[in-house]
Amino acid sequence: MELVNGLFITFAGLWAGTINSVVGSGTLVTFPVLIALGYAPVTASISNAMGLVAGNMSGAWGYRRELKGRGRQLLRLLPASILGGITGAWLLLHLPEKVFHYAAPILIVLALLMVLFQPRLQGWVRDRAGNPEHALHDKRHGALLVLMVYLAGVYGGYFVAAQGILLVGILGVFMTGTMQNANAMKNILVLAVNVVAACSYLLFAFGRIEWPVVAIIAVSSLIGGVVGSKVGRRLRPVALRGVIFVLGLVALGFMIANLLK
Repeated sequence: MELVNGLFITFAGLWAGTINSVVGSGTLVTFPVLIALGYAPVTASISNAMGLVAGNMSGAWGYRRELKGRGRQLLRLLPASILGGITGAWLLLHLPEKVFHYAAPILIVLALLMVLFQPRLQGWVRDRAGNPEHALHDKRHGALLVLMVYLAGVYGGYFVAAQGILLVGILGVFMTGTMQNANAMKNILVLAVNVVAACSYLLFAFGRIEWPVVAIIAVSSLIGGVVGSKVGRRLRPVALRGVIFVLGLVALGFMIANLLK
C-alpha cells in the first residue's frame, strides 16, 4: 500500500470512528475513500466493516453511562441485532457480487437520505417523546421494536452505512428514554452487528479481506471512537452531514461509472 493511500484511509477511519459514536454513518466516509482508491465494492465493504469494529467498541464504551438501567432492554434487543447481522452477512456472501454492484448505489442513496433528513427525524422523535399522548412506549410495542431492530441488523450486515442513524430513529420512536439513551443503545447494537459480520467474513470470505486496510481503519477508528464519545457532541452537525453527503456522492459517482463501463 502506498503511503498516500494509507494516509487517506487513516484520516477516513479517524473521522468515521468519531462520527459513528455520535451520529452514525461513518461508513459513508471510509467506503467512498476505499472505492476511490480502487478497491472492489464487496472487498471494500468487508474490510471496512471489520476495521470499524474497533471504533464501535471504543464508542460503545464511551457511552456506557447512558446505558445505566437499560440492561433488560438491551438483552431483549441484542438477539435481534445479532440474527439480523447474520442474515445480512449471509446475503452479502452468497448473493452474486453483481447484485451488490447494483444494490450498493441504491443503498448509498438510502443512507444519504437518512443523513440528510436526520435532523427532522430526531426532531419528530423528540416531539413524540415530549408528548405522552403520542409517544410510543416499548412495553406496548415490544414485538414491533424487536422486528425493526432485526431489519436494521439485516441492513447493517449487508451494507454497513448509516445503520446507526436508522437505529437511533427506531429506538427513539419505539423505546422510552432520552436521545442519549437511544444513542448509547445504538452503539451496542451496531457493535453486535459488525462483530457478527466480521466473524462471518473471517470464516467464509477470508480471501476477500484486505488486511492492511482493516488494520489502518481499526487503529484510526478506535482513536476516533474515543474522541467522538468525549468531544463529538461539540462538533457542528451541519458540517458533519455536509462532508458525509459529499463523500457519499463521490462513492455513488464512482460506482455508477463502473457500472456504465
